[in-house]
Amino acid sequence: MQNLTDRILAALPQTQCTRCGFQDCRAYAEAIASRSEPINQCPPGGQEGVERLARITLQVAPPLNTAFGQEAPRSVALIDESWCIGCTLCIKACPTDAIVGANKLMHTVMEAYCTGCGLCLPPCPVDCIEMVTVSGTATGWSAWSPEQADQARSRYEFAKQRRMMDDPSGSTGVDVESILPGPGVAPVPQRTEAPDTNKRQQAAQAALTRARARRAPAPHKAEPTP
Repeated sequence: MQNLTDRILAALPQTQCTRCGFQDCRAYAEAIASRSEPINQCPPGGQEGVERLARITLQVAPPLNTAFGQEAPRSVALIDESWCIGCTLCIKACPTDAIVGANKLMHTVMEAYCTGCGLCLPPCPVDCIEMVTVSGTATGWSAWSPEQADQARSRYEFAKQRRMMDDPSGSTGVDVESILPGPGVAPVPQRTEAPDTNKRQQAAQAALTRARARRAPAPHKAEPTP
């Protein structure tokens, strides 16, 4: 079973975006291997990702389930540093430590390490982050390489362990129990809240609209006629 889990995990893009409904790529892989979770819940992997999982699990590849999101070009987060207030909430949300900065100082995204997960958008209180397309029209695995997936996986695992050591209570958002099972007890993948892609997209769009409205110059008022 563990070998099957590892093979499934290796076929996932490692964006750690939670759009599949699970807390990370490993949790989704374990659910597919142990509980026959559907293999078509990973938008970043796209239809090719579904087909890879189908070959591993000896299934007929179903269409990507768009209830979990659409296959789309790869994007990375971009922080408008002139609006960043240095709250560090996006740093805590980033699964791969791709955002650097300090409290009350502006933050910036290291593009090479950003998986485009979008998890930094919701916690930003000033809507200073937007997702920028970087792969042109290429989508799914055409926009994401195995090398990038390996790097994302390594950075995620390192970040998870670092956060656990920084705060063993798990208050940083790390599910400690899922990575520290009891003796002889396999970790149980924890499902996140059911995804609602439309709500995510609407929230992100609303955030961008509010940010642009605040940045727009105030309309010029005509002087009253004497």
